[in-house]
Amino acid sequence: MSLFAECPLTLADAELRYLPGWVAAAEADQWLQALLAQTPWEQPQVFLHGRHYPVPRLVAWYGDQEARYRYSGLIHTPLPWTPLLTEIRRRVAAECGQPLNGALLNYYRDGQDSMGWHSDDEPELGEQPLVASLNLGGARRFDLRRKGSTRIEHSLQLEHGALLVMAGATQHYWQHQVAKTRSPCAPRLNLTFRLIRSPA
Repeated sequence: MSLFAECPLTLADAELRYLPGWVAAAEADQWLQALLAQTPWEQPQVFLHGRHYPVPRLVAWYGDQEARYRYSGLIHTPLPWTPLLTEIRRRVAAECGQPLNGALLNYYRDGQDSMGWHSDDEPELGEQPLVASLNLGGARRFDLRRKGSTRIEHSLQLEHGALLVMAGATQHYWQHQVAKTRSPCAPRLNLTFRLIRSPA
């Protein structure tokens, strides 16, 4: 099978494509090192059950000037695109066949950095959000479950240089997470490109 062959994931009420090796390893290495060095990382706090908690990862939000984005109760004003992110966005948008005006960068420093169960279904993303997730660095397990269920229905190992595209009704019916792990894992950078249709 071609390294660049599309791998559709057959889940009901979901439209998923996993493209391993979407960017060659050497170029992915260059992107990872440059982005880790260039990005002004932040660790925002979220307010849950009457207390503030730091999110368990580092983040940065880039986008077009109008692409403000609300998630986890916070409104994020975009940083301007860097030349490297502009090029990566161009290539991801060409793959997806639609414009993309924002990118959330998540930096998982080790196995204790994580992303809890959620759907990318904020109103700003429209009725059928497209989220294109580019993975650089250490591989991490990506879990999917039906909304309203506690059972993991599908897991996918997100590898260095791979692109996962979630489209259609996926966010309406499914949640996803990157769980904490005690297994040794290299730092991972995840870029999730999206189209903000009605800015926050």
